[in-house]
Amino acid sequence: MIPSSVRIFVCTQPQDMRRSFDMLALAAQQILGEDPQSGAMFVFTNRRSNQLKVLWWDRNGYCLLYKRLHRALVRLPKPDAPEDRSVRIDRAALGELLYGVATPRCRGERNRS
Repeated sequence: MIPSSVRIFVCTQPQDMRRSFDMLALAAQQILGEDPQSGAMFVFTNRRSNQLKVLWWDRNGYCLLYKRLHRALVRLPKPDAPEDRSVRIDRAALGELLYGVATPRCRGERNRS
């Protein structure tokens, strides 16, 4: 469960998904202008919008959630201004990002079980 007080930032610039803890923390600091150890969550996606990583500081170390969407894409929220590098979202919006949006190619497919 994510407390309602936790701030969640989505980076609007695609990132290299080979980046791990320290490089994503550096991106949170340099690109988003936020302290990566503040307890906030930082969401990063790749250029193809089919992978995302969520980074957060948990008391004494970084945690990283990595998700690769199989038949969906991440739909990023729109920034208020084109030059904005991040968008702040709530817990419900984070859940929607993690779930993804079905791609047109797979909407008509049937389960093959």
